[in-house]
Amino acid sequence: MRFEEWEPIYLEILEDFKFSRAQDEEAAALLAGLLDGKRICDDSCLKKRIGTVVTVCGDAPCLSRDLDTKELCGTVIAADGATTELMRRDIVPDLVVSDLDGEVEYLMEANRRGAVLMIHAHGDNMAALRLYVPRFTGLVVGTTQSRPFGVIRNFGGFTDGDRAVILAHHFAAIDVELIGFDFLVPKEKKGRDREVKLKKLSWARRLIESSAPHPH
Repeated sequence: MRFEEWEPIYLEILEDFKFSRAQDEEAAALLAGLLDGKRICDDSCLKKRIGTVVTVCGDAPCLSRDLDTKELCGTVIAADGATTELMRRDIVPDLVVSDLDGEVEYLMEANRRGAVLMIHAHGDNMAALRLYVPRFTGLVVGTTQSRPFGVIRNFGGFTDGDRAVILAHHFAAIDVELIGFDFLVPKEKKGRDREVKLKKLSWARRLIESSAPHPH
């Protein structure tokens, strides 16, 4: 998704959640500085990683059951906390999309073992960026939900889950399978506002449903 397509949606999200674009951009600038000297996976690197068949793993409560009953096909992209369940099963995803809100030790292990870590900067996670970005040793990509610049990319998307799906479509995946997604039952997390999470899931569903390529 080009930024020109994404920006009107982004502005709607800012209004809906009363987020600050200035803080998003401050976080993106911070991340850019923290990525200096890191091993960056550029677009050609991502293109090699993301095949035509992709499985995106979300972090809904149903993930464990889905992993027991469904096959992971093609490129495996984990949305943040889904990395924990995958790594506990000794499954290293090809890519991890994260705003560093999950269990970071599992993100670090996945990155160390070959997963490309797509680190997302937004106004609320600057402390996490400062704390954790210096500790990642593998291939990384920096992303923002505001205007991209330099090494900081924006492929579109809002939550980790829908950003993972939109990323797959951006790199021309044809078959994108979702497992561990539930837009009505969020995973319980200490300190999380359930109503805000449900609103974010509603946005994620809308973005995922609109992201699939439409036949001409």
